This record gives sequence, structure tokens and C-alpha cells, in this order.
Amino acid sequence: MRTPDTWARRIWRAIRGALWPIPVIGVVVAIGLGIALPALDEALEDERGQSPLTFVFGGGPAAARDVLSSISGSLISVTGLVFSLTVVALQLSSSQYSPRVLQTFVTDRVVQLTLGQLVLTFVYALTVLRTVRTESATSGSSAFVPRLSVTVGYLLTLGSVVALLLFLGHLTRSLRVETMLRDVHDEAMRTYDEELGSEPDASVPPAPPGVPVRLAVGSSGFLVGLDEARIARAAAEAGAVVLLDPRIGDAVLARVPVAHVWVPPGKDLDPLQRALEDGLRLAHERTSDRDIAYSLRKIVDIAVRALSPGVNDPTTAVHALSHVSALLADLAHRPLGPAVTRDEDGDVRLVVPQYDFPALVRLGLEEVLQYAEGSPAVLRRVAGVLRELAWRAPRDRARDCLPVWSDRLGVVAGRTADLSASEVRQWRDDVEDALAGRWEPTWPSAPATRERTLDR
Repeated sequence: MRTPDTWARRIWRAIRGALWPIPVIGVVVAIGLGIALPALDEALEDERGQSPLTFVFGGGPAAARDVLSSISGSLISVTGLVFSLTVVALQLSSSQYSPRVLQTFVTDRVVQLTLGQLVLTFVYALTVLRTVRTESATSGSSAFVPRLSVTVGYLLTLGSVVALLLFLGHLTRSLRVETMLRDVHDEAMRTYDEELGSEPDASVPPAPPGVPVRLAVGSSGFLVGLDEARIARAAAEAGAVVLLDPRIGDAVLARVPVAHVWVPPGKDLDPLQRALEDGLRLAHERTSDRDIAYSLRKIVDIAVRALSPGVNDPTTAVHALSHVSALLADLAHRPLGPAVTRDEDGDVRLVVPQYDFPALVRLGLEEVLQYAEGSPAVLRRVAGVLRELAWRAPRDRARDCLPVWSDRLGVVAGRTADLSASEVRQWRDDVEDALAGRWEPTWPSAPATRERTLDR
């Protein structure tokens, strides 16, 4: 069953998908600590200005100012360096892999936590610095050194150094294409679990009788989400059934029909029109929050970019196709029917279309096949993907679409000089065998290079 798209989940997705929330939380925490700890310091101080804590900072006001000034000055420089490295990483990822993987990098927890740690330490040092008092700067009161607060600033600085080292190591790993593919794969699995679940498809309700009315909205963008409950309630009040035309992730154009509505004669459609205007969430770019095809789209983009003449990296395309195979095999066992919302009486009020399995296979293989001509390694991997899907996917889903793609693969492979006709025929046979539940072993024919006997 699909998880309800509540306002709390929408807020959480917005926070999770942005770079700024954790650094902003760090600023708030730093200000709170910078006010609370000096007050605690002042409460702990005796008449001679000594703290009962033996492990805290032991210098005077001038030394405390120097330490805090050094921390704040160095941390703002390091924060600028981290921002610069992040921007460089974004540029490299955009040019080498795909512009759409930038969303995945920005949501990286290590990047967010590193920036949060650096900003927290910088703001904390500035906040504590304002509480240090020298005797010449006070009238009628003694000098004040927030010893515990300066010690905490020192510890936060050590933590920032460790965070910087971990960030640099993480950054080098993040720029590897294998890491990027894994992150997009994990992103896709989270979306599948939240949006599709694992229960089998329910029966598709029949189309209502009569001629539907077409409704449009006044804005354009990508459909990234919708308020099903609001639209369904408006449809129930009008006694209508709403069939949404675009899937989540599709583009919506202003004043182009976005829904078909079966409604009794004489009913006022204005409330339903307003519900559509307010209930469809449109954005200037797609997101992976509810769009099950978007992460697959990113992986295909990486594969296609690797096959371009400017990059010419078939190994990356082969790795990307392995992720395509794993995602499609998982989707083959997910419920891919439309999302149906019913009213309290069980009547259908809203039907939202979904990507079916043939459409997802087309998304995963079509462009790769288009650009893989002349690359035997990639074509062999596409053949492996078809064989794996024929084995993993339910027969009713695989039998209808995989033989078609096997034939298309044979046409492309026939134009590649380095592939023999017998090898291409074997690809077709492997797919047919897998569809029939057969996976024949390939026993090695070469002499063994090493033999090993187990000890008793």
C-alpha cells in the first residue's frame, strides 16, 4: 500500500532534499550554547574569578580573546574552502555524469553535517567572544573569562578538523562513478518503498460511462506530487470521478487538459477546478520523492553520457546497466497499477496513472541501445540485462515486452562488426530459456590452472 502523502512527510522531504537546514540548525545551536555556557561560567565563578573546574582554559581575558578570534577567523576560511570544494564537486559531477545527479550530492548527509559543524563552531566562537571582559573595558565590575566556554570552543575546533578530514576523504569517494551510482540506487529504493510498497496490484476499476469533461490548470511545471485527499473530497462532493492524465514526473502545460472528469449533468465543477489548481504540486524540476522513474532516469543518463564520443567510457555504461537491471528486477515485483482513491462509501473518486513495467523497461534500455552501436561490451551487458529480467520478472510481465527488446538488440548488434551472428543468436536463446525457467550452465573447457584439495 502506498504511504499517505501527509504534510509532515512533505516537510521532511523538503528538509532532506536541501543543503541549508543542518547548517541553519548549527547556527541556532551555536547561539544557544554561546549564551548558555558563559552564563554557566559566571555562575560557577568564585569571588576571585576562579572556576572550580580543573580542566578548563586557564588564561586571562587577552588570551581568551586571542583563542576565540583565531577559531572564528580560521573556521570561516575553512568553511569557504569546503563550500568551494563542494561547488567544484558539483561541477565535475554535472559535466562527467549528469546534471540530474546534483540533487543526490546536495542531499549527502556528510556534506550537510560537515558544513553544519564548521558553521556551528564559527558562530559559537563569535557569540562567546562578546562575553569576554577585561578590567579596562568594564566599569565597576571585574574581568570575566568564560573558561568552560573557551574550552568547549577548543573541543569544537578539534571536531571541525576531524570533520574536514572526513569530508575530504568522503569527497574523493563521492566523485567516483561507482559511488554516485550506488547513491542513486539507494535513492531509488527509498522511493519504491515509500511510494509503491510490496503488496500486489489491486484490480483496476472500470471506466465510468458517459463522456468526460476535460479540465486544465493555469500553471506549468513538472508534477512532483499531489494532494489526493483534497481532490478526492472535491470529486465526492460533485459526485464525480477524476482521471489524472499525467503521471508523477510528467510535464504539465498550462491550459492543456490535465484531467478527465465524469460528472453528473448540472453539477458545479468550480470547486473541483480549484482543488486541482491547489492539489497538483508543480515544480521547475523533477524530484525523486514520489517519482519512481526519476532515479532510473539518472542512471540511464550516466550510461548515455559514458557512451558519448567526448567521454567514450563503456565500462561506466556497463556498470550503470547493472544498476538498471537491479532496479527493473525490483520494480517487476512491485505493484505498478494506478493509484486509486475512494470515498467513505467505497466509490472511486480519483485515479492517478503510474509507469507500467514495459514503460520502465523502455526507459532503462531505449537510449542505451541507441548509443551502444559499435560497443560490443555494452551490447553484451544489455543482453545480460534482458536475460536477468526474463528470469526475475513475473512471466505475465516479462513475456509481453522482453522478446521485443531482444529483437531490437539483435538489430543493433547486427550493425556491430565485432559481434558474430552466432553470439547474437545465443543472446536470443538465453532470453527465451530464462523466460521458460531454464538457465543452462557453461562448463569451462580450458585446462584447470590450479587444483586444491581440502584437508581432513
